[in-house]
Amino acid sequence: MKFYLISDNADTKMGMRIAGIEGVVASGAEEALRALESAAADENIAVVLMTEKLVELCHDKVYDIKLNRRRPLIVEIPDRHGNSGAVDAISRYVEEAIGIKL
Repeated sequence: MKFYLISDNADTKMGMRIAGIEGVVASGAEEALRALESAAADENIAVVLMTEKLVELCHDKVYDIKLNRRRPLIVEIPDRHGNSGAVDAISRYVEEAIGIKL
C-alpha cells in the first residue's frame, strides 16, 4: 500500500518526492477532484495526503470519501503557506523528541 500526494504547489510535491511519495500538483478544484478520484480508484493507494487549500476547494468530495469509503485515508497537511496549528504542533513535537528547535 502506498501514500499519494495531491498538492497545490511544486515545493510540497518535491519535498514528498524526496521522501519517496509520488503525487501531482493540482492548480484548482477540478484538477484536484480528478486526482482524488484517480487515487481513490487505485487499489495500491492507501493514504492520500492533500494540502489544506485543496481540501477546502473540494471539501464535499473529501468528506464523502472519508465518511463512505474504507480506503483511501485522506490526510490534510499544511503546505509551506499553511496557517493551521499543525505546523506549530509538529515543530513542538520535534523539539521535544530530539531537542532541536525549528
